[in-house]
Amino acid sequence: MKISYNWLKSYIPEIPSEDKLSDILTFHLCEVEGTEKIVDDTIFDLNILPNRAHDLLSHQGIAREVASQLGVKFNDPTSFYKIPETKPTKLKIKIETDKCRRYMGRIVRNVKIGPSPDWVKKHLESIGQRSINNIVDATNIVMYDSGQPCHAFDLDKLADEIIIIRSAKEGENIITLDGKEIKLSVADMVIADSKNVLAIAGVKGGKMAEVDENTKNILIEVANFDPISVRKTSKRVNVFTDSSKRFENNLSSELASYAMRELSGLLVEYGGMEFEEIIDIYPKKQETRKLSFSADKMSKVLGINISLDEIKDILSRYNFEYTQSDNNFEIILPPMRFDLAIEEDMVEEIGRILGYEKLEEKLPEINWSSKINENFSKMLWARNKLLNDGYSEVMTYAFRDKGEVEVLASASDKKFLRTNLSDGLKESLKLNQLNMPLLEMNEIKIFEIGTVFKKSGEEMHVAYNEKKNIIEVTLDDFSKDMDLDFKLEPKAYGLTPMFKPWSIYPFISRDVAVWMAEREDPEKLKKILIENGTDLLIKEPYVFDSFTKDGKTSYAFRLIFQSYERTLKDEEVSEIMAKISHKISENSSWQIR
Repeated sequence: MKISYNWLKSYIPEIPSEDKLSDILTFHLCEVEGTEKIVDDTIFDLNILPNRAHDLLSHQGIAREVASQLGVKFNDPTSFYKIPETKPTKLKIKIETDKCRRYMGRIVRNVKIGPSPDWVKKHLESIGQRSINNIVDATNIVMYDSGQPCHAFDLDKLADEIIIIRSAKEGENIITLDGKEIKLSVADMVIADSKNVLAIAGVKGGKMAEVDENTKNILIEVANFDPISVRKTSKRVNVFTDSSKRFENNLSSELASYAMRELSGLLVEYGGMEFEEIIDIYPKKQETRKLSFSADKMSKVLGINISLDEIKDILSRYNFEYTQSDNNFEIILPPMRFDLAIEEDMVEEIGRILGYEKLEEKLPEINWSSKINENFSKMLWARNKLLNDGYSEVMTYAFRDKGEVEVLASASDKKFLRTNLSDGLKESLKLNQLNMPLLEMNEIKIFEIGTVFKKSGEEMHVAYNEKKNIIEVTLDDFSKDMDLDFKLEPKAYGLTPMFKPWSIYPFISRDVAVWMAEREDPEKLKKILIENGTDLLIKEPYVFDSFTKDGKTSYAFRLIFQSYERTLKDEEVSEIMAKISHKISENSSWQIR
């Protein structure tokens, strides 16, 4: 996200220099991915992580954080927003979906569309945004300033003065402001009048009610939408906007009234407009949240002694309302701080404000307990049993093309979590059977212990093959005869042997069968094969077949050739085999079959 130094300065008169500010942001808040000088301004490109996106994707959010960190004054803009005189309104707002948590609307009449004031243009252009007109720019300024998306509709293009927030109907379409036609789904939330769809809620406005140079009256919208709904719709229709980015990170519903006040105050500055009263539909108000923590816990987890005065200073600088009883504190969480929920969150909060560089580099003392984790023990027992029965463990992909639990951020052909292990094990079995020569196996025996995901919840399963059949049960059923005091074999922990990387290039297998005297040791032949197989012979040759006839024994050896650097050619392996054959023929008592 791009942040203007001059914009921040309007809120923090005592703001430090650009270089010092960059250090403060880096060490106490977020990564500064880059800075850019633009005329008399400096632009910071900040990497705001999702846990703070709900309050830091805005200039005011960053400014409040910096002012609190430094303990300097923050100029709250609410003190100088002008409150317009209002008239009664006939505007009606109907919320017909639980995905809309709050909707504020206000009609503003006698609007004159024109260029924005220079300071508005300068603010927007500094962060790479194009100035459009005074009304659209006002909604954008409020979003980049407060973090709350806003929108303006041309009131006279609506069928009536009724706004409906609902699910889209099957077959409905919308042409967005950038001219893209989108087919809507019943899973999408829309803003509509009594006849037409006006916008995709939280994502993009529609062309139908666009504010243009002929606009005389507008309806300004400030709302709060369910983050999951906005994220799913944005991804499905492939439209990603600054608005959707903010909504999908869960904005506070309380921010809407602040943004409406800021937007109205900005329009008042333009002059000549008539404002009607605000209609605010707020079905379920955001609850006040509290969090308790102890100073002792802060010191213990961070590993340094934090005094009560230090904690109180931090709480005061960050405007936390709190009560104190000895070493215990209870704070009222600001509406926008969704990242704070449990005591450990306050540990992190206090740690980053103090500075992580102040923490001592000391390993914690671990109090080993002999308490048995029953579920983990069952997994070890099952693994040990199957390994001892000659099975090899595999781990297959948890994402599938079908299932009961859908995952949003995944490949288009792997949208679901697996409901069984059998499907993946079948695929693994097929692949391993193709590589039986390389693995020196006549039979593939594999198993997997893993989690499957169903609507009813997660389950731990065990799956293994008997020949070509796959058997899958729950972990509890498989280990029902387990003795909790069982002794694990070393190989159950993977202690032997050491892992050696495999080549990414294909292997070539060749067989050679030789008649030898019945009592002659085949190791002599094996030695010749190894000595003449060159470094491309990646495994020791092994006997895969033998039989005795007329006082002689035929030994059939399999040789596996592979390079770690290239794909082998058939000709070079044939050349090696020719040399091996020549070496074998030097022994007059041996005969190649």
